[in-house]
Amino acid sequence: MMTPARTMPSDETTPASPLVGRSFGEPRFHTDGDVCAVAFAADGTVWSVDEAGLLRHWAADGKPLSRAFLSDLETLWAFSPAADLLASGNDDLLLWDTAEGQLLARIPQPTWVTAIGFAPDGRTVVSGHDDGSVRFWDVRTQRLTGDIPAHPQAVSAIAFSPAGDRVATAGEDRAVRVWDADSHKPLAELISHTDRIPALTWNADGSLLVSAGWDTSARVWRPATSPDPVVLLNSHADQVLLAAFSPDGKLLATADSDNDIHLWSNAAAAKARFVLRGHEDEIRTVAFSRDGTKLATAGADRQIHVWDCTDGRLLAGPNPSGRHDLAVVGGPNPLLASTGAARFRLWAIATGDPVPPHDDGPAHAVAASADGRWLAVGGTDHITRLYDLTAPGSAPRPLEATKPPIGALAFAPDGSVLAQTSPADGLVWLWNPAADKPDPDLILIEAADGCTLESVAVHPAGKLVAVGGVDVLSTGERDGAVCVWDRTTKQRAMTFDTGVYSVAFDPQGRFLAGAGLSDRVHVWDLTSGEQVFALDGHQERIHCVAFSPDGSYLLSGGDDMTVRVWDVLSGRLVVAREFDSPVRAVAFSADGTTLFTGNGNTTCHQIEFKKLLED
Repeated sequence: MMTPARTMPSDETTPASPLVGRSFGEPRFHTDGDVCAVAFAADGTVWSVDEAGLLRHWAADGKPLSRAFLSDLETLWAFSPAADLLASGNDDLLLWDTAEGQLLARIPQPTWVTAIGFAPDGRTVVSGHDDGSVRFWDVRTQRLTGDIPAHPQAVSAIAFSPAGDRVATAGEDRAVRVWDADSHKPLAELISHTDRIPALTWNADGSLLVSAGWDTSARVWRPATSPDPVVLLNSHADQVLLAAFSPDGKLLATADSDNDIHLWSNAAAAKARFVLRGHEDEIRTVAFSRDGTKLATAGADRQIHVWDCTDGRLLAGPNPSGRHDLAVVGGPNPLLASTGAARFRLWAIATGDPVPPHDDGPAHAVAASADGRWLAVGGTDHITRLYDLTAPGSAPRPLEATKPPIGALAFAPDGSVLAQTSPADGLVWLWNPAADKPDPDLILIEAADGCTLESVAVHPAGKLVAVGGVDVLSTGERDGAVCVWDRTTKQRAMTFDTGVYSVAFDPQGRFLAGAGLSDRVHVWDLTSGEQVFALDGHQERIHCVAFSPDGSYLLSGGDDMTVRVWDVLSGRLVVAREFDSPVRAVAFSADGTTLFTGNGNTTCHQIEFKKLLED
C-alpha cells in the first residue's frame, strides 16, 4: 500500500521572456491569436488573419514574411478568391487590400454582419445580416446592388457558385436557399438540416452544393434537380463546422468538432480519402491551394497546418502528433535536436546554425547519448534513424519497429542501450546502438500494462526501464500506468497506477517522476516503491518532466506556458516562469548550466538556468 502523497500548493508565475538567451527556429505557421481566415496566394504563399486583427503573410514552409495590424473590432473575416482582397464585418462592412494591408472602404450597415461571401471574380461582395437579409455590394464603387430578405432569422453562411450566376445562403432557420446572382430571384429551397448550418460550398461545375451542419452531417445537394439531399456525409463528430471544395471540384474538405478534417474524393458517392488529425482545438477555417494539391487549416489552436492532398501528409506547420521532443547532443560542439516542426531539425548550439541531418524527414521522437556519439530520430513511419555522429556523412542505421509511428526514445546514460516505443502495439524495443545487427536485444510486450506508450526512460545504472502511459477508457479502473521493467530478469519490477505523459529518472537513480494526466507531477521513491509527492500548480496538461544533472531540481512544463522548478527533497516549488507558448519539452546541457525548452509554436529557447532560479 502506498502512503498518501503530499499535495504541494502553487505560486504565481513570473513572465520569463527576458530570460531567453537564444531562440532556435522561427514560430512557423504559429499566431498569437485564433486564426479566423486563411487563403493561398497565386504564388503558393499563405495569408491569414487572426482574431486580434493581424494580417500575416507566410512562405510556403511557414516562415513569416510580413504582418500588418488591421483592426481588432471585427468578428468576421473572409478573403476573396484571389486573396488580393479581404472583407471584415461587424456593424460595418470593411474592404482591405491584402498586399498593402490598407483599408480600402468602410461601408456602414443597418444591421450586424453575420456572413460574408465574394463573387468568383472578386467584383461583388455579399453580406449576410442578423435580420436575415442578404446585401450585394460592388467592390469598386461600394454601391448597393441588391437586397434580399433571404431568411426570417440571421444568415449563417453564404457561397457563390463558381460561375458567379447563383448564390447559396443558409440561415438560423436551418434552411438553405439558392438565388439568381443577377436578378436575386429564388431558385431553390433546401430543407433537411436539424441544427445550425455554419458553412456552404459549391463544386467546380456548380452541380453540387454541400452544407455543413451541427447535426453531425454534411449534406450534398443537386439544387437544380431536387430539393432533397443526394447523400448525407455522416462520419463526423457531433458538429460539422466547415466545408470547402477544391478549385477543380475533385476533393471536398469538411472539419468537425473533434478537430478532424475529412477529405472526400467523391462527395456525391460519400467516398472518403483521408481523415487529417493534428489540430488541438476548434478548426475555424480551411482553404485549398489553386491547384488543389494542398489544404491549409487553422483555428483556435493558433497553428496553421498545410496538408498534401494526395497522401494526407503534413507538409508544413507543427508536428502532426502535437508533440515537441527535444534532445541535447553533448561533446565539444554540442547540438540541439528538435521534432517540433513538420521535419526534424538539428542546430549547433554555439551559433544557432542548422547542421546535418537537419531536415532529414518527419520525426515524432528524438534522443541523444550523453557522450554525443549517437543520435536517434524516431520517424512518423516505423523506423528509428540511428546516426553515428562520429562518422559525419554516414547513412543512418534503420531500427525497425512493427507499426508506425515511433512514439518515444531514450538512451541509457552510458549509451549502451536505446529504448524505442511502438505505441500502436504496446511494445518497447531495446537495442544496443554499437551492435550492427538487425534484431533488438529485448522486446517488452504490453510495456505499460495495456496503456498507451507516452514516454520511456532508462535508469542511470542501465538495469531498469520505465514506461509511462494513459488509459483513456479506464479499462483497468485507473487513468493509466507507469511500469518499471528489469532488463536482466525481463520482468516487471513495479507498477504505479497513474496515467502520465512523460517519465524521468533522477541522476542518482533513486526517484522516478511522471507528468500526470491530472495536471500533477508525481514523484516515486524506487527504493520503497511509494509515491512521495504529488505536486500541484499546473493549470493545464503537463507535457514533460526532467531532473537537473546534479539531481537537486525537478522541472515540469505544460500547456499553461509555464516551466515549474521543484526542490527534489522537499517537493517545494522553487519558481514558476511563464513563457510565450506552451512548453512541450525540457532538456539540460550536460553541465546543468543551460536549460532548453521545446515550445508549442515549434521554436526552442535557450535559458541560463541560474537566471531562471533567481527571484
